[in-house]
This record gives sequence, structure tokens and C-alpha cells, in this order.
Amino acid sequence: MRGEHRDPEASGGAPQVSTAALPFLVLGLGNPGPEYAWTRHNLGFMVLDELSSRHKIPVQERTRLALTGTGTLLGHPVVLAKPRTYMNLSGQAAQSLAARLQIPPSRILALVDDFTIPLGRVRVRREGGTGGHNGLASLMECLGTRAFPRIRLGIGPLAPDRDPADFVLEEFQADETEAVRDLVLRGADAVESWMEEGIEAAMNRFNGRD
Repeated sequence: MRGEHRDPEASGGAPQVSTAALPFLVLGLGNPGPEYAWTRHNLGFMVLDELSSRHKIPVQERTRLALTGTGTLLGHPVVLAKPRTYMNLSGQAAQSLAARLQIPPSRILALVDDFTIPLGRVRVRREGGTGGHNGLASLMECLGTRAFPRIRLGIGPLAPDRDPADFVLEEFQADETEAVRDLVLRGADAVESWMEEGIEAAMNRFNGRD
């Protein structure tokens, strides 16, 4: 129910102890620079921009490793962050922010593209492996755990003869624009669901949808 606090780590059952004073860290993964803005690998940035716009949280505070914005999202304190390290070193930004803000991995939500999922689909996960994603690999290495939630944003399919490294750095095609825009909106909806209703509710709501 909207307005009722639920811990995103909860899976249902007994009410959880409120941890409202501790912020959530929503980490959009991508590559900085205008040349990467419309590439498949930057969907995490795109969803973060949508959240920034919806909730009026400018992501403008510049640190050595990230651009961040601090505010309130559906009544919960949140930090929105874009690493400035390029994709393969995303974990450095996550580690620095988590240490400074004392945020545990279970409250760090990663937004990542995924070429194993068809374009337009969203998958919410409590934890997991890298799935061949270098940004997730960096997060797991720097945070020392795979136990952090992530939202996978489909950019596939990847043709068998295509190099994944080239594919993810390509810009979306003109005929994909509508699907990408819809995906960005639903990715932001999934973040809101995770934060307000919890991980299980978000998985149930989004993982079966086209």
C-alpha cells in the first residue's frame, strides 16, 4: 500500500524494524561522456536520470569517483549515483560511497543492462553472479559480496556472431527508440517498487512482464 514503509530486504511476514535514517544507494551503471549517452551499456544511467527527474533529485554533486544526488524517494532517504570511473571500474565508486555513507550491500541497488534478456524486459534480482557484465564483476570484487540487489534491463538478443563488447557500446537503432523509452520508465517503476514494497513484491510484479 502506497505510503506504508516496507524494508526492501524483506520477503514478507512479520513487520520489519524501520531503518529510515539509513539511506539507500541506487547505482546506475554506464560510461560517462556524451558519446556513450545513447548506447546499450548506458541504460543504468538512463533509468537513474528518469528517477532524478521524477523525484527532483539532481545528480550533480561531483566527487572523484561519481556524480551523486541526495534526496527523498517515496519517503525514504536515497542517494542516486553515476560512477565516473567507466563501466569496468564501477565498483570503486560503489565501495567509496558505501564506506562513506555506511550503507550495507543489501541497500545498494545496481541498475545494469543485460544482453541475455530481450530488449524491453526487466528482471529484479536479490543477488546473483556477473552474467558476463563487467560492471557487476567490479561491484562484486570491490564490495566483497554478490549479495546486493540488482535490476537487469534487457538489451538483447545478442546474435551468435556478435562480439558482446562491441554490441553493448553501439547506439540503439531508431526502430528501438520506443521500446527503450518504455524500458526506462518501467526500470524506474521497478526501483520504486523495490524501495516501497520490498524485493519479493518487485520480483513478482516485474519479472514476468514483457
